[in-house]
Amino acid sequence: MGTTVFERHRPSASVIEQSLEGSRHDVFWLDDLPADLTPARPALNGEHEADLVVVGAGYTGLWTAMLALRRTPGIRVAIVEAKTVGWAASGRNGGFCEASITHGYDNGASRWPDEIDTLERLGMENLDAFEADLGEWGVDAQFERVGELDVAVEPHQLEWLHEEMEHADADTVFLDEAAVQASVASPTYLGGVWHKRNNAILHPARLAAGLAKAAEERGATVFEHSRVTGLDSTGAKVRVTTDSGAVTADRVVLATNVFPSLLKRNRLMTVPVYDYVLMTEPLTDEQWDAVGWRDRQGIGDMANQFHYYRPTQDGRILFGGYDAIYHFGRKVRSAYENRPESWERLASHFFTTFPQLEGLRFSHRWAGAIDSSTQFCAFFGTARKGRVAYAAGFTGLGVGAARFAGEVMLDLLEGEPTERTELEMVRKRPLPFPPEPAAALGINATRWSLDRADHNDGKRNIILKTLDAVGLGFDS
Repeated sequence: MGTTVFERHRPSASVIEQSLEGSRHDVFWLDDLPADLTPARPALNGEHEADLVVVGAGYTGLWTAMLALRRTPGIRVAIVEAKTVGWAASGRNGGFCEASITHGYDNGASRWPDEIDTLERLGMENLDAFEADLGEWGVDAQFERVGELDVAVEPHQLEWLHEEMEHADADTVFLDEAAVQASVASPTYLGGVWHKRNNAILHPARLAAGLAKAAEERGATVFEHSRVTGLDSTGAKVRVTTDSGAVTADRVVLATNVFPSLLKRNRLMTVPVYDYVLMTEPLTDEQWDAVGWRDRQGIGDMANQFHYYRPTQDGRILFGGYDAIYHFGRKVRSAYENRPESWERLASHFFTTFPQLEGLRFSHRWAGAIDSSTQFCAFFGTARKGRVAYAAGFTGLGVGAARFAGEVMLDLLEGEPTERTELEMVRKRPLPFPPEPAAALGINATRWSLDRADHNDGKRNIILKTLDAVGLGFDS
C-alpha cells in the first residue's frame, strides 16, 4: 500500500497543537446568529389543531412548511421541534448547497440510469428555485452561487476528473495543474474541475433561522423544546403528542433526519455517521493573497475519504470531512461529538493543503451526526393511509435536497401524481441497514476498505466490489 499526500507532507506536531489551542468546542454558525433570529418560542402545551403538522424544525421541515404555505395561503401549519430551530444538522453543516438530489452524478447514474438526465435537471431547477425563494421571502442566508471545485490530489484521481468532464454541462471547466494552482494556491492540487453553477455556499444557521422567521410571518406556529413522543392515527385525523401537549391535523410531515423515526418501518433505514469540522479565525489580507481563491468556490477533493472546505463572508475558512465515524448501536449521542484525534487530523491536513497558512489558528471545532441511507440520498414515502409523509437519509448532501424533499412530501400528501412522485427514486425504498452487530461490522469494514482504496490508487477491494454489485457501493 502507498501513502497519501497528507501522510507524505505532514506539518509538525507543534503547528497542529498551536492551531487548535484555544479553539471553542461550539458550532461557529450558531454562535454567529444575531439575536433577532433566535427569539424565544413556546413549548407545545395543551391541545391544538392545525391543517398540517411538521415534526422537526430543520431544513426539511422548514422548507415543507414554507412550500405548503405557498401552495395553500392561510393554511394552519404547526412546526414541532424537540430542541430549537436548526440546532442539529441544519445549523452545523459545511454550508454547501448542491444541485444534486442524488448525492452526485455517479451515485444517481449507477442507481437510476434511465432517470439520471431527469434527476440532474430537477436538481438544477430545485437549486434555481431555492435561490429565488430566498430572495422572494427575504431570507439572508449569505447565499453565494459560486459553484464547486473538485480537485485531484493524487495522480490516479486525474482520470476521475476527465470522466467528470464526459457528462459535464456548459458551465463546467477543466483546470490543469498550473490553472488550478493559479486559482487556489495549494501544492497538493494536480488538476481540477470547476462546476460553476451546480453549488452555492451559504450560512447554515442563518438559513434555518430565516426560514423559520419567514414561516412565522406567514402564520405558522413554531413550538420548541417539544419532543414528539407518538402519532395516533386511529381517529379521522392524526394526533401528534408530546410530554405536555398535542396537536391534531389532517396531515403530518416527519422531518426528523438522523433521529429515530416515529414510524417503526423506518427504524432500520438510516444510521448516524459522525462528521468533524474546523473553522479558522479570519485570515489577514496578506494570508488571502497567499491563497488566492478569489472565485470563492466550495472545494472538495476526489478521495473516498474526502475533505470539503469553503470561505466564509467574514474571511474564515471552514475545513471538514475525512473522518466519518459510526458507533455501535446506531445511537445519537453528544459524547460522540468530542473526538480530538479527528480535529488533529483535520488540522494536519489543512496545513498540508495550505502550508503558507502555518500559524493560523482555529476558532471553533465541532461535530455532528449525518443520516446515511443505503442509497446515499433521501428516500420518501407515506404512512397511516397517506396522511403522514416522510423523507430521510440525505447522507450529508441535504442542504439543497431538503427543498426538493418538501415538494415531494407535499405532492405525496395531495395524492395526485407529479413528475416528482413518478420517479423510481421516489417510489422505490432502499434496502434497510441490518441490525447490530451486522451493521457495525459492515459499515466499519466498508470504511476501512475505502481508506485502503485511497492508499492503492483508488482500486476497490472485494468488499467494495461486492457492495457495488448489489447496489450498495459508495465512492463518496
